[in-house]
Amino acid sequence: MRSSNPVFTRRGFSREGGSGGFNAPSQAGGPTVAQGNNPYAQPGTNPYAQQPGAAPRNPYAPADQQQGEWAPHAAPAGGRMTMDDVVSRTGMTLGLVILAAVASWITFDGEKSLGIGLMAALGAFVLAMVQAFKRRPIPALILSYAVLEGVFLGIISEYFNTYVSGAVMQAVLGTMAVFFGVLVAYKLRIIRVTARFQRFVIGAAIGFVLLMAVNMFAALIGGGDGMGLRSGGLGILFGVIGVVLGACFLALDFKQVEDGIAYGAPKNEAWLAAFGLTLTLVWIYLEMLRLVAILQGGD
Repeated sequence: MRSSNPVFTRRGFSREGGSGGFNAPSQAGGPTVAQGNNPYAQPGTNPYAQQPGAAPRNPYAPADQQQGEWAPHAAPAGGRMTMDDVVSRTGMTLGLVILAAVASWITFDGEKSLGIGLMAALGAFVLAMVQAFKRRPIPALILSYAVLEGVFLGIISEYFNTYVSGAVMQAVLGTMAVFFGVLVAYKLRIIRVTARFQRFVIGAAIGFVLLMAVNMFAALIGGGDGMGLRSGGLGILFGVIGVVLGACFLALDFKQVEDGIAYGAPKNEAWLAAFGLTLTLVWIYLEMLRLVAILQGGD
């Protein structure tokens, strides 16, 4: 299982229009026996490579375990990941984001402290990228990211709220609505996460991020809003696209959690789930904040 967000790679999907082991029921004492292709990469192999005629393998089973089926295996040394683990780690990570945001809101003046906020955002980005390239989750790194992200969110939120009263509360409510809406749609299988869905979402997100980067670069050179993608009618359009992409990443996050629990992921993988969910919720909140500001005639 890997974190689900716009800049991190994924594993867990085959290239046959679906994901290997989708909706596999969990069994007591171990992961499940499932049909389909291996949804996870073995070390040093292509995670999407197909081996015709080969039976699926458990990605969390020991290397010397029998190959060819999804057989139960001994629990990892630290135990298997559970939903409670994911909820508790996500609560800790998001709790730190919120506490840091509230503290920075009270401490700093949004307009005068934008430089501090940008430095915090840069630090959070660096920590996020370091964790992205680590094979294992580092809780201290993830929690440090949460603190820096919270500082940035507090300052930028105070800034927006100064010019658009109530924008922050509306953005928070909007983010919560998207989260619970996607969760319900996912549980009811209204949203079906397949390999095609995953490839489309990641491709669209990469294009979106690159386009926003070009717009920001144009703004730095020519001033204003660059190509106008973050204000006016285009700003509303791209704000909606950003929220929709965030909702799609939430669905991918939920699938990663479901797969990790079903396949007996190690307990510490819950930190990666929490990290991915936090990144996605921050993405949605920022897009919501920008969208509300534009709709209400702010910056």
